[in-house]
Amino acid sequence: MSQEIELKFLVKGDFKPFVTKKLEITQAYLSTQRSRTVRIRIQDGKGYINIKGAAKNSGIMRYEWEQEILSEDAGDLMKLRESGLVEKTRYIVPAENDLKFEIDEFHGDNEGLLMAEIELPLADTFLRNRIGWVKKLPETPLFIVPNFRKIPIGIGETSINLGPT
Repeated sequence: MSQEIELKFLVKGDFKPFVTKKLEITQAYLSTQRSRTVRIRIQDGKGYINIKGAAKNSGIMRYEWEQEILSEDAGDLMKLRESGLVEKTRYIVPAENDLKFEIDEFHGDNEGLLMAEIELPLADTFLRNRIGWVKKLPETPLFIVPNFRKIPIGIGETSINLGPT
């Protein structure tokens, strides 16, 4: 099983001039236990099942396993979800050292929320935050995507204080 090491950011400016790819995603959570999440995703017509372990190392590292499945099976499995669907458009933006930002523009109950994440090869990878359109998110359950379908973050309805920008 591989390890996922990622940082999350709130998007605060115009990133779209830098986009190299765009994906449409619908996902559902079959399990959101503290020790693991099980997610089903349909991304541009392809189905996936994903299992993630509990976060380690200040919340940025955890075990992850993902497998492509038939989109029809993914659709059927989504019917077993714990609660609502998460719908989003994902934009890919190149970063330094051959890394890439995945920027999610949420729809539905989370309309208006823009979050970015970047997967790192090592937990101590140096990443210069010279990009003006992102702000590092605090380590809080508020910004864990499986929680969005339980407690949607309607940007117009919820104030999120991230401190000075």
